[in-house]
Amino acid sequence: MIKQTGSQSVKESVVMGVDPGTIITGFGIVREEGKKILPLDYGCIKPPASKKLSDRYWIIYSALLDLMNRYRPDTIVVETQYVSKNVQSAMKLGMARGGVIIAAKSRGLPIYEYSPTKAKLAVTGSGRAGKEQVQAMTQRLLNLPAPPEPDDAADALALAICHLHAKQSYKGVEI
Repeated sequence: MIKQTGSQSVKESVVMGVDPGTIITGFGIVREEGKKILPLDYGCIKPPASKKLSDRYWIIYSALLDLMNRYRPDTIVVETQYVSKNVQSAMKLGMARGGVIIAAKSRGLPIYEYSPTKAKLAVTGSGRAGKEQVQAMTQRLLNLPAPPEPDDAADALALAICHLHAKQSYKGVEI
């Protein structure tokens, strides 16, 4: 989108980052106006742990659609899946991630993925930064009054920021 400001036009883009999980799914929505990155919203989706997994996936999917309808992002960015030793956890995370992808596709939005290392590198300068460092730098970069809570929301904001910086050096993968 191009926004007219007096005699200048400023490129404007809205990016929604998502850090998927079955217990907590973090989201962060930012708008790029020229060279500024402004926060629009961030937080988390917490389906009740007492619900069946299929119900939790539905809650995540529905909440993401609501956010997409409210903020009209141009792009969705999701964290790549980390496969640990626990195959069951990896499968559940993959299903949550699939919900993000299907929600974005249902709105005709492009989806990009970045590893946690690339997102951390984009906001802190170190791919091995801790959760607190990501929260502190995300707060600083977006001029927030406090570090984003929970850390899943900070991770989602970092993904969105990473994508906006991707034009320079952090190549993302469109999925």
